[in-house]
Amino acid sequence: MADEIVCLSGARLAFGERVLWDHLDLKVAAGEFIAILGPNGTGKTSLFKVLLGQLPLSAGTATIAGSPVESGSERIGYVPQHRAVDRGLSLRGQDLVRLGVDGHRWGIAPLNPAERGRRREIVERALAQVHALKLAKVPVGVMSGGELQRVRIAQALASDPVLLLCDEPLLNLDPASARLVAKLIDRRRQSGTAVMFVTHEVNPVVPYVDRVLYLVNGRFRIGTVAEVMTSETLSELYQADIQVVQVGGRYVVVGEHLDHSGHTHGHAHE
Repeated sequence: MADEIVCLSGARLAFGERVLWDHLDLKVAAGEFIAILGPNGTGKTSLFKVLLGQLPLSAGTATIAGSPVESGSERIGYVPQHRAVDRGLSLRGQDLVRLGVDGHRWGIAPLNPAERGRRREIVERALAQVHALKLAKVPVGVMSGGELQRVRIAQALASDPVLLLCDEPLLNLDPASARLVAKLIDRRRQSGTAVMFVTHEVNPVVPYVDRVLYLVNGRFRIGTVAEVMTSETLSELYQADIQVVQVGGRYVVVGEHLDHSGHTHGHAHE
């Protein structure tokens, strides 16, 4: 694969007798957008921990841009789940982004004027990419959920990564903010960064997704949205009767055994 960013080969992750996934082969190209779906506890976040060098594979190999995974790699940007922060926190938007520039370094070394200027330019460029320059001096504690996620994306982009890992970045955002955040992440993908995007709801990112990795109880399926989001495929993965219908271009999934992110059993998943 040309410009291969992620390569998982024969990957297995197990904790004792519990196997999250096995024989996972996945190659992600530069500029490709992969959505990762499935119920809670099936290893979606654990997959990210493997790629971030925080969790070793039980078997198989994982490489990033042709090199073994390593902890603290500047080649990877990480956007965490959206969570509210303490309203009294004095950290400003530009301070949060700056952590993406030098947060991997230990200790505090004095910077010369040229280095300070370079860091300032990097922070401003990252904020500009997500249309958030006006948030540079705003305390993160008073930002809206959508504003905070834009700054977190800027932080992830500050090191100019080849891979962007997004762990449910749309969680708890209002629909308008979710659409904006998804669009900003897609814009970065168009510049050549590979994107792996964990989500419990595929609809906000359907326009951008190239392929889906769907994980369920040790089973998985990789393919396009149209290939994976079918009644037949999901019924096979869940080993239960799952119905998938399209309503106005949106996928609605109904089944007795679905438990994505707190949805109740038997309800539609939009």
